[in-house]
Formats: sequence, structure tokens, C-alpha cells
Amino acid sequence: MAGRGRVRGSGVPGRGVLLVSLAGLVLVGCGGRPTADTATAEVQRVLDRRAAAVLRHDARAYATTGTRAGWAGVEAVPLAAWSYEVKAVRRDGDSATADAELSYRIQGYDRAPVTVGRTLRLTRDAAGRWAVASEKPAKKAGEQLWDQGVVTVVRGEHSLVLGAGQPVARLRSFARLADDAVPAVSAAWGTDWAGRVVVLVPKSLDGMAGLLGSPASSYRGIAAVTTGETGGRAGGGDPAPADRVVVNPEAYAMLGSVGRQVVLTHETTHVATRAHTDAATPLWLSEGYADWVGYRDTGRTPRQVAPELRSAVTGDRVPAGLPTDADFGFSGNPARLARAYEGGWLACRMIAERWGEVKLDAFYRAVGAHQERAGAVEGALKGVLGLSLERFTADWRAYLRSQLG
Repeated sequence: MAGRGRVRGSGVPGRGVLLVSLAGLVLVGCGGRPTADTATAEVQRVLDRRAAAVLRHDARAYATTGTRAGWAGVEAVPLAAWSYEVKAVRRDGDSATADAELSYRIQGYDRAPVTVGRTLRLTRDAAGRWAVASEKPAKKAGEQLWDQGVVTVVRGEHSLVLGAGQPVARLRSFARLADDAVPAVSAAWGTDWAGRVVVLVPKSLDGMAGLLGSPASSYRGIAAVTTGETGGRAGGGDPAPADRVVVNPEAYAMLGSVGRQVVLTHETTHVATRAHTDAATPLWLSEGYADWVGYRDTGRTPRQVAPELRSAVTGDRVPAGLPTDADFGFSGNPARLARAYEGGWLACRMIAERWGEVKLDAFYRAVGAHQERAGAVEGALKGVLGLSLERFTADWRAYLRSQLG
């Protein structure tokens, strides 16, 4: 999950989708009631009917499977696939709890299903028919946007914006930002990516945290993050689902117009580069490159973009080395986090200025092609830029002094 968008006054200063697999079947039967296997099969059939109703946008058929709660949330979402797989059923008389995997695809955006864990409560009537009484995220699984209320959908030229508790006008503003971000990213990175982005806008910071399955304190002051699978592939070599840009509406509202565009362009860069970002890619490169694309056409200077790092440089505290992954922790020291982003941005800016933008892109791809961290940056520096890590670091430190001193 990658992110950006620290809020710092009117300026601007995003990591994977949780896939839950609940293995093993726990089935209980008793007395003259249906056998455990039969109960599981019956629950699966109910959920199959429920899924079919969602795909057909058939409210009446949905209601025949149990509670209508959740229908208003998902009704407007453009879905290409929606299915449940029951993993375990625990019965208590005429009540049951089912652990299931929900798999779905958004039409035109997801190349493979998003799969999430769900917990469903069911009841059985006198005729022996099971019906859904409630559905919620599985333990430790993030919420889906429709768990938070009615989802409103706004389509852009290159974007799909889904909002909960947000006015249509605000969602349209996000679509405009995303539609500007996509061509800006393609101009810098190239067109070998999907060229479209899904943006989720919950009602509040708490809503953002619910989607990400983490405490709200982890994202306070973070304007947006991007969820997705590094390497652009899911397990087993299948295509990974499309990324989601998840917005913190409270922090976003504090940004100026340039800051809002920088954040959306930054997050869209993560979507574009996902297939070339893996365990080999340090955060200073992935976050720094996303910031480089975000600020590329803004005309902002290093002194404007990197105030925290400038303070360190002018105070004779030039960093000894490139930012570490630990420096990018959201819940850590805010000043250290700011310096990490700024340092990564300036490293990428230096490469683009001295070796050219084509070399910067080639360097990024070469690091990701290594597939493991050890030796990845060193090999790409040598192969693409023709220098050692030690020399690059020394040049970067000198660049900080020249740009920020």
C-alpha cells in the first residue's frame, strides 16, 4: 500500500489489498436436523442466489435470500462478477455463522477478482430454508465501501469514483483530478499500463481506516493511499486486481488546488508502476518517483516542496544516506516522514535532471526486475547510470546542499 499526501498548511507534502483466505471446514450437525454437509451446501446455494441477484441488480430476488441490508450500498456499483465461496459453517440450532470469501470485479477496471473475507449470520425457518440475517467483514478484514452506506458512482474519462456519504459534486471533482492525473502519468511513465484508476471516497477518516482495516490514527494527515499487489500479479501468476486509491476526505479538504492534483497524480503513478514494483523496490524510489511525477509539471522548486529537508540541510544535518523503508512509517515521526518523501523525490529529480527522464524510468524498471532487495539498487545504478551506490549517495547529498542550502 503506497501513500502520499501529508497535509502541511496549504501545500502538499499511500500499501496492499488484504486478501483473506479462511481455510478448512468446521461443520456441526445434530439430531434429526440436516447433516452438516447438507447445511453447508444449502447455505452455499442461498449465497449463489444472492450473488446472482446482485449481478442482475434484482432487488426482489435479493430480498428472497434474506435481509435487504447492504443492497442500497452495492446496487449502483458496476460489477462484472460477484460470488461467494463458503469456507466454514458453524450451526447453533436454527442459526448459523458462515465464513465465506467474496470475490468481485468492477466492470472495465479489475482484470482479476478482488477477494475478501466475509462473515454471514443465517437463520433457518420452520420449512428448513436458510436466509441471510447479516453480512459483515471477516475478523481483521477491511470493510468494503458499501458496508459504509449507499455508494454513489461517478464516471470520468479515465476514472471511476465511488463515494459513500459524499455529494455528487465532490465526487465529480475527484473524477476531474483523476482524469488529469492519468495522462500526466502516461506522459512520464509511458502507456504500458491500464490507463484508468478507481478512486474510493468514504465519508470520513474513520471510513478510510475501515476500508484499510487499520486504526484511524495510522492515516491522520495522510490525504490518500493506494492499495494493490506489488508486481502487478496475484498469487499463482494470475493478474492482480486493479488498485484502489482511497481518499481521506478530511485531510484532502485541507489541501490547495495544486496539492490535490499532486496527491491524485502521485497515487495514480503507483497504479501505473505497480507491475514493476516489488520487494526489490525501496520506498525511497517508489515514493520518490510518484512524487516526481506528481510535481513534474507544477513548477514548484525544491525549497517549496522540501521544507523539512531544507531545514535539516541549512542546519548542517544533511542525511548520511538515502531514506530507509522505516523512515516512511505513517505512525512514526512526522518530520522524519516528511524528510523521507522529500529525499526520495530529490533523488529521482536528480536522476531525471542529470541522466534524463528515460534513464529514470529505466532505472525504476531495472530495480523491480531484480525481484529481491539485495543488490537491486546497486545493480540498476551500475547498469543504467554507470555508478556505484556510494557514488550515487555522495552525489545525492551534494545535490541536497545545492538545491536546499
